[in-house]
Amino acid sequence: MTIPTGPSSGHGHNLLGPQPTLLPADPGPFDRLAAGEDPAAVAADHPASSVAWAVLAEQALESGATITAYAYARTGYHRGLDQLRRNGWKGFGPVPWEHVPNQGFLRAVAVLAKASGAIGEVDEAARCRDLLDDCDPAAAPALGVS
Repeated sequence: MTIPTGPSSGHGHNLLGPQPTLLPADPGPFDRLAAGEDPAAVAADHPASSVAWAVLAEQALESGATITAYAYARTGYHRGLDQLRRNGWKGFGPVPWEHVPNQGFLRAVAVLAKASGAIGEVDEAARCRDLLDDCDPAAAPALGVS
């Protein structure tokens, strides 16, 4: 038996499947958020940035604004899908959590899973959990999605 090694071994990639999708760095939003800027201002200046929407969603969920979190997360999810598709993703295949530019999309999916579950949208919560697992099995545990 061969044991898989290399950068894709942690998320089930094999030589016959699609290559991992690695989004390009987008330092503007990441740097501004890291500097503590208001995520709403970052999202307004960078509306295509899934990480800005993910941070807004996380903050809304933490404050108990579940519907607002759901809406922000849904926006971040769709912005992330757009980015992934532009970078060759076909709707399946690895999207590694360890690659920081991928984390905005994965964080948005995680909040969407949590908010969906909180409002009783069980099927959507399960789809989001499955998507996280399909992208990278390390994502859901890292993001507190059970």
